[in-house]
Amino acid sequence: MKRAERLHALSEMLRRSGSRGCSAERLAAEFGVSVRTVKRDLAALENSGAPVWSRPGPGGGYGLASGASLPPVSLSPAQAVALMAAVSAAPDAPYADLAAAGIRKILDVLDPRTRARANELAGRVWVTAVPSSSRAIRSALEEAMAEQRVIRLRYTSRDGTTTTRDVEPVLFASTNGQWYLVGWCRLRNAMRWFTVSRIERAGVTKAACGGHTVHEVGEPPANARTVHGPGG
Repeated sequence: MKRAERLHALSEMLRRSGSRGCSAERLAAEFGVSVRTVKRDLAALENSGAPVWSRPGPGGGYGLASGASLPPVSLSPAQAVALMAAVSAAPDAPYADLAAAGIRKILDVLDPRTRARANELAGRVWVTAVPSSSRAIRSALEEAMAEQRVIRLRYTSRDGTTTTRDVEPVLFASTNGQWYLVGWCRLRNAMRWFTVSRIERAGVTKAACGGHTVHEVGEPPANARTVHGPGG
């Protein structure tokens, strides 16, 4: 592991350790370096503005001060490119536009050297552009899901039948390259999966959802997961 990457990982480990902190010996063992190297890394973090604290004696160690201001962003070039690649490869994903805007903010506050390296590495990652569904439709679906409001859909099913129906959004799901809105259909009085690309029109109503939960959708496939990060 390169030193820059180790510093990123070290700060994340200190953040996760909370008020308990970590001893220099434990940190050294975690990253496969000497205690002396860890202490140099901790000093480098502190010099960069990270709020590193130390507690001497038995049971002591190092940590990051809770609630103290941290540097705006601490990402390696590879981490920055990973975010760009994930969003670029899934433009139809829920809230993808917001994610792209967030990544632009991250890139703006990276130090110039890291940003330059990230941009160079990004040029080595290609993704195929895919047709995107209407931005207006996706915005309506995202708003209805976030606010838990009933959404009125004009929808054409696989057999070509077009209906207008009110749906209580429960979750978004991606499978076999397709995005779906899963929700309680008031027309059918049942849970239904709607292919997002088949939604011709969508409008958020003022009606609140009735409280249908993810558990009503059923058990997810064994290989399915939510988009929570570690510990989420």
